[in-house]
Amino acid sequence: MVRRLAVVPAEAYIHDMAAHHHHEPHGAALTRAAETALTRAGEQWTPMRSRVFEALAGFEKPASAYDIAEAVSKTEGRRVAANSVYRILDLFVGANVARRVESANAYIANAHPDCLHDCIFLVCDVCGQTTHIDDDSITRTVRQAAKGAGFSPERPVIEVRGKCADCGG
Repeated sequence: MVRRLAVVPAEAYIHDMAAHHHHEPHGAALTRAAETALTRAGEQWTPMRSRVFEALAGFEKPASAYDIAEAVSKTEGRRVAANSVYRILDLFVGANVARRVESANAYIANAHPDCLHDCIFLVCDVCGQTTHIDDDSITRTVRQAAKGAGFSPERPVIEVRGKCADCGG
C-alpha cells in the first residue's frame, strides 16, 4: 500500500533565511530528529527504517538505494532488497527526513528535518561531494517564474554542477 503524505503549500513554509538559524544535529541527535519528523508525519519509526536512516546518515556523499541496501545488508547479516530501501527513502523524502539529489539518483540525510525549504544542491563533478544550501530568495524567484509561465510548482529542486573548493573550484 502506498501512503502519501500531505503536501504542504510552499507559502506555508518558505521563510527568509535571515529569520531563523539551523541547528544541525549529528549522530544520535540527527536520528532522533528524523524519528520525530517521521512520527509527526503520521508514520512509524520501525527498526528497518532506523537502520536505513542510520546507513544513509553514515555516508559522506549522496548514496543510492543500492549503496544503502548494501550497508544495511552488512549490518543485518542478510540481504536487504534495494526496492525496499527505495520505498523507505521515498517515505523519508516525503517526511523531509531525507533529500533526493535528482541528477545522481541518490539521497542525503536532511540535517534539519524540522525546517522545510526547497532544495538547492551544489554537486562537485570531480569528487561527488554535494552540499545542500537554503536560499529562499532564489527558490521564491523560481516559484514565481514558474507561476508566471502558468505552471504550478510543487517541489523545485535546483542543482548546480561544478567543482568544490577542494577540487579547484
